[in-house]
Amino acid sequence: MDDWRNWLEYIKHMDLDSIQWTLESYSQWGPLPGILLPMVESFIPLLPLIVIIAANANIYGLGFGFLFSWIGVTAGAVSVFWLSRTLGRNFKGWLERRFPKTERFFNWVEKKGFTPLFLLACFPFTPSVVITIVSGLSKVPFHTFLLATLLGKSVMIFSISLISFDIGNLVDEPWRIFVTVTAVLVMWFGGKQLEARYQVNG
Repeated sequence: MDDWRNWLEYIKHMDLDSIQWTLESYSQWGPLPGILLPMVESFIPLLPLIVIIAANANIYGLGFGFLFSWIGVTAGAVSVFWLSRTLGRNFKGWLERRFPKTERFFNWVEKKGFTPLFLLACFPFTPSVVITIVSGLSKVPFHTFLLATLLGKSVMIFSISLISFDIGNLVDEPWRIFVTVTAVLVMWFGGKQLEARYQVNG
């Protein structure tokens, strides 16, 4: 039990240097560590996702670091979504009976569809595993969840990668912050247009 607690404490306090060392120690596996680590975070939210994304950007470069993190985070979210949808059908009913207010939350997610899922995916401090599980338990169509996750996570990961990549030069390159804000607005508007055009809400 003490070993388990110590391991959890170690994971919670991993910093950029320790994660970069871990990824670099498995460099013979190519991009696989950079994809698997953010994917595992979807199942173990104690892992510091922001630090993992920053480490990927600094090890693999801005472009590939973003891509590997995006693939890993999206693959993890999709896996958790389908596990929730497949195994949690009875759990939703129990949850609504045990906590009646959760029914309003499910209805809100199902009614609004793309927008809340996209916005929640954009921000790195939202409990993404909870949002993913709720989406899987709800009646939100998979393609709505996938679109919101792909776009929202791309904004979040790109923003962290852009700001953390070669962070020493951030003061001399304030355009990175402007690009980050612009990316959020463009992705949100584009997602809304796709939602309306293809009737993503079903």
